[in-house]
Order: sequence, then structure tokens, then C-alpha cells
Amino acid sequence: MHGSGCYGRGGLSLTANQDETCKQSSPSGGPLAGLRVLEFLSIGPGPHCAMLLSDLGAEVVRIQRPAGNGWPNPIVDRGRQTITIDFRTTDGRDACIEAAEKADVLIEGFRPGVMERRGLGPEVLMARNPRLIYGRLTGWGQQGVLSHAAGHDINYTALTGALAAMGRPSEPPRPPLNLVGDFGGGSLFLAFGILAALWERSKSGCGQIVDAAIVDGVLSLMSTLIGVAATGSLSLERERSLLGGAAPFYRCYECKDGRHISVGAIEPRFYAKLLELCEVPAALLSAQYDERGWPQLNEVLEKTFATRTRNEWCSLLEGTDACFAPVLTAGEAPQHEHLRSRGAFVKIGDTEHQLPAPRFSRTPGSIAQNGDGKDALERWGVSLKNLP
Repeated sequence: MHGSGCYGRGGLSLTANQDETCKQSSPSGGPLAGLRVLEFLSIGPGPHCAMLLSDLGAEVVRIQRPAGNGWPNPIVDRGRQTITIDFRTTDGRDACIEAAEKADVLIEGFRPGVMERRGLGPEVLMARNPRLIYGRLTGWGQQGVLSHAAGHDINYTALTGALAAMGRPSEPPRPPLNLVGDFGGGSLFLAFGILAALWERSKSGCGQIVDAAIVDGVLSLMSTLIGVAATGSLSLERERSLLGGAAPFYRCYECKDGRHISVGAIEPRFYAKLLELCEVPAALLSAQYDERGWPQLNEVLEKTFATRTRNEWCSLLEGTDACFAPVLTAGEAPQHEHLRSRGAFVKIGDTEHQLPAPRFSRTPGSIAQNGDGKDALERWGVSLKNLP
């Protein structure tokens, strides 16, 4: 991958010829078109990272073992060219080595040492392909006293201080699905690392290993909150956490019909608008940041929001500066007017797929069709004659 020389208006200015060239260039199938990615099937964040790259135009060939991974996913598994190879066998390993010689990027999400024991570690593969970006995704990292221990998202977020800040004060911490660890700290940081390594390779011509540990990613995600907490302007203690649900102006409320709404009126002018539209006494505005009064304000707003249904509150507050949104289920989200106006979903078969993100002005991403990995590897020039 090489720089295109096309810079935005906020960066280097374009010459007239460059500007015209950029205007006339047609979409190439996504900004990562032409990138070859070899994915060794794992679970969770590894497949999600591969999906992100595929959505932006990369050709992803997935190598799966005969038993699969036990977690089939009609959304995250999209855009793959899949082939079943038992890389525990000599012929299977040799085919994987040859495929890695033709790839730009490799993604694996096994425990440290697994790929090395199979003869597919970075020393072997990068000796054959020095330009290879070898992406490794684990929970604890490739090194460290816990690196070989089993773990899951809840454990990684627990160790980093993130989990302790979540949930109600009177209850044990509640994990936020796998969004913070596996995907926020894992797949997104692996994708970020891969793209950074590709940029560096465009100058040096050399590949490198990307060690994406979920604990490292979550620590980075926590940096803003920990930094602000150090100034004293934000608390990570759940009973005092402005962003964790303790503040009456930044939390969810139950409505008359048992459904819920969210308010995020942090700034005084937005909080004033919320009180005005809800017909709550404006005198409460002066006590917005007085934590001693939060229990009383919570009670007032709880009673207020319980007087109308969620849809009634949507009619009154949605689209205003009250910082409001209904709490939708995953099934309801695709039908919301805003997401529909952005074309955020597309239906493929019986499944609603989220469109590729982020969006690009010249080279938009797209959802590729699944296909036969054997055909793809043969196009790469890989010989598969010894495989069953």
C-alpha cells in the first residue's frame, strides 16, 4: 500500500491537476481494495477485525479447521472467502505457509505459542514473506505472567479498572456485553495497529508483528476517564460517577409503558432545555452539579418520566437540545427514522446488516459476498493440490 498524494483541505493543498484527478477517480471497491488478508478463524474480536477490513475492500481468505469455531455469525462472518484446512497436518501447514507468502496481512487469535507449535509462527512466515503484517490478538498479550491463562472479556476489563466503574453502587459491577474488551480494546486496536503497520511498510518495505492485547486496548480506552478523574472533575466511583449513571441528567429512566429513555444533558444549557420541556421547576437547575442533591433530583425526574410512554417522550424531546434518545432494542434500531435516513442498515436475506463504518467520500466500503477460499487462494497463486 502506498500513499495516494491526496490530502484534505485542512492539510497540504492540492495542485489543480491533483484536485481534478481526485475528483475524477472512481471508487475502487473501498480504501483497502487490493489488500490480501489471511484470517485464521478464531472467536469474537478476530473475526470482527477481519470483517472491518473486508468491509473496506480487503480480500479476506479465512482458513478454518474442520470443526469451525462453534460461533457461526451471519453478520460478522460476511465478506469472506473460506477454505477448510487442517493445519495440524503437514500438507495443511504447507498450504498455509504458501498462502502467507502471498498475503499482506495475517490475523490470528490463538493463545501465545499455538501458531509456533503448528509451524506457523511469525519467525517462519515472515522469513518467507518479509513484508507480512502479522496481527496477533489475545486477551492478556504475548508476554506477561497471565499470558498463557484462559480468560474472557469480563476478566480483561476487570483487571484494567474499567469494570469496577460500571453498574449500580449497591450491586456487583455489570459487564457491558463484550463491547469494551473484545471489540473496543481488541478488534478495533488490532485493525488500528494493522493499518499503522501498513503505512510504515509503505516507507520501509518491511512487515512487522502487531501484538494487540485486549488489556492494552482497554487501558488506552480508559486513559481519558482516568486522566479527567485525576483532575478531580470526574469520579470513577459508581455512587458519584457523572458518566456512570449516578447523575440525574446522565442516565436512563423508565417510562409509563415500561420502556426506557436516555438523557445526557451534561451542559447547563442542555439541562435547562430538558427541565423546560419536561415542565420541571427551573429552580432545580442551580443544583445540577451538587452531588448531595442528586438523589432528590433523580426522584423528581423518575416520577416525571413515569407519567408518559416512551413514544410520547420521543414526540416531545427527540431532535431537541435536551440530549435525548429512546432506549431501543437491537430489533428496533433498524426501524428508527434517523438510522433509516442514514441508510445505516441493509437487509441481506433475512438478516439486517450494519453498513461498513466509517464512511468514505471517494472509495466507500461495501459488503462483499462470501465465496470459496480455494478459488481465492488459487488466484493468489497458491498450490492446493495436496489438500483433500
